[in-house]
Amino acid sequence: MPRCTDAFDFNTYVGRQAKLVEAALDASCPEQYPETITKAMRYSLLAGGKRIRPLLCLAACELVGGDPAVAMPTACALEMIHTMSLIHDDLPSMDNDDFRRGKPTCHKVFGEEMAILAGDALLSLSFEYIARATRGASAEKVLRVIADVGKAVGAEGLVAGQVVDILMEGNGGQGAGLQTLQYIHAHKTGALLEAAVVSGAVLGGADEAQVQRLGRYAQNIGLAFQVVDDILDVTATTEQLGKTAGKDVAVNKATYPSLLGLDESRKIADRLIAQAKEELAGFDRKRAAPLIGLADYIASRKS
Repeated sequence: MPRCTDAFDFNTYVGRQAKLVEAALDASCPEQYPETITKAMRYSLLAGGKRIRPLLCLAACELVGGDPAVAMPTACALEMIHTMSLIHDDLPSMDNDDFRRGKPTCHKVFGEEMAILAGDALLSLSFEYIARATRGASAEKVLRVIADVGKAVGAEGLVAGQVVDILMEGNGGQGAGLQTLQYIHAHKTGALLEAAVVSGAVLGGADEAQVQRLGRYAQNIGLAFQVVDDILDVTATTEQLGKTAGKDVAVNKATYPSLLGLDESRKIADRLIAQAKEELAGFDRKRAAPLIGLADYIASRKS
């Protein structure tokens, strides 16, 4: 991961925050009866990963002068939703993947029925957890966060992107031009990243102008994240990715590299990251350092 500024060590920051997030995630989903379902939930939720969504949420809260502890339940909820999407995405009826984060996928360990139910339970728990566990924020702010996160995961967000992705894959990628690809990425990946940043900002006390600027920051890094993902599917190995490499090519899926080539795709990712950082220009640079570092990390990640 990159080093952001002379006064800010990004690796140290991420290591510190990741420990807090992991502890909070562990506490958010205790094992209880019937153990089979909570074990399946915890298996995927605690399987590691970059924790980008929780980190973005906490960093946005701190950026506007808020207490990250107030945003931690939402940060956990966002990771629950992300985990749900991965569990369902890996199912035989979707991407049919055997590995995720270097481990057998949920349905390979617990069976398809339990994997579906584990994803459903994590989605339900995410909203309950925001409502029950958030302390130090007004009911109005919590309600806005719940509404924004709900929109990001539903038929106007993650689900919408997944639907169009499936339709285009079923069509052999035909008709999936750049505009369609941008729609897929903005909804399937970008919507939840935007919700993470905006939720953290709202809980931290941001004004509406700040929320709008941080929303644009998140839109840019969300699209960049997926462009880099497309690139890695072509250039990285299964061992590096922790999931099956080359699947996009295997199913003739439209991606940035397939439409524009690797060099142009890398340029687009770099341009999106630069635009994202521009949205942070008016904020205190020290407080913005984590979000700048996260943007750089998204651009340079190898898995």
